[in-house]
Amino acid sequence: MARTPFHGPRICCYNGICSRGFEVSRLDLPMVDWSHIGIPRSHLSEAPERRSRRDVSLSKRIGFAHGAVPAPLYLQLQRALREAIEVKVLAPDDALPPERDMAEDFAVSRITVRKALEGLVSEGLLTRRQGAGTFVAARVEKNFSKLTCFTEDMRSRGRAPASEWITRAEGAVTPEEALMLGVSPNTPVYRFHRIRIADGAPMAVEYTTIAGFALPSADAVKDSLYEAMAATGHRPTRALQRLRGVLISREHASLLGVKPKDAGLLVERRGYLRDGRAVEISHSYYRGDAYDFVAELNDAT
Repeated sequence: MARTPFHGPRICCYNGICSRGFEVSRLDLPMVDWSHIGIPRSHLSEAPERRSRRDVSLSKRIGFAHGAVPAPLYLQLQRALREAIEVKVLAPDDALPPERDMAEDFAVSRITVRKALEGLVSEGLLTRRQGAGTFVAARVEKNFSKLTCFTEDMRSRGRAPASEWITRAEGAVTPEEALMLGVSPNTPVYRFHRIRIADGAPMAVEYTTIAGFALPSADAVKDSLYEAMAATGHRPTRALQRLRGVLISREHASLLGVKPKDAGLLVERRGYLRDGRAVEISHSYYRGDAYDFVAELNDAT
């Protein structure tokens, strides 16, 4: 059987093992043309749904056509990709092809592709991972109408919440905290500083102060603060919350895995018990590329 000459490195791989004995990721296999060594693609261990999606070009999947709108090509491509993300044709964490492959697929220049992608990255719809490529951003929507904690938000979306603790301690209330909590000077409080994580990715840096009567100790808080407070009958039943845009500081950028001065969201919350006592003060700095806050508005009439 005649074989096409192969001019790359002489390493052959089959079913996840290469000729030098190293394991190869399944996700790496579809990117290689194996016909030169006589191995049918159908023999490779690849999920059928992933193979079927790959076999359809990205331009066909998103329905891109030159001149569909009167705008520069990079804006046309940007709009097509944006709409594909919004309607979930491109799902969160989907990897985009390399710029060179996209340029060939869409019959445009690499500069056009790059400008289109950079615009979507700046909007937070795409994210670049060093050494891995460009991916659809996995954003989380937080409904402002429900009083829930981070752990509950992530679990309700099928994501795995976790925390990386920086500090947790007991201390005396500061003058500012005393004013916000409505307590006397020297009243004990608990302070928690942690990174909030979803599916292994850092989402927010959180600073929380809790009135001392609401918890038996700082160590009572495991994954969920509100679960620990509920166990003592002191979970907040209402809260005042303020949201504002900020630039991520150098300190927070290193904790969140983003660049200093990237867009972020600061959420300030003051939680109250049913009897009106303030019990919680929190300041959470969220990555702007990963979190959306949603509020439902109704006609007052």
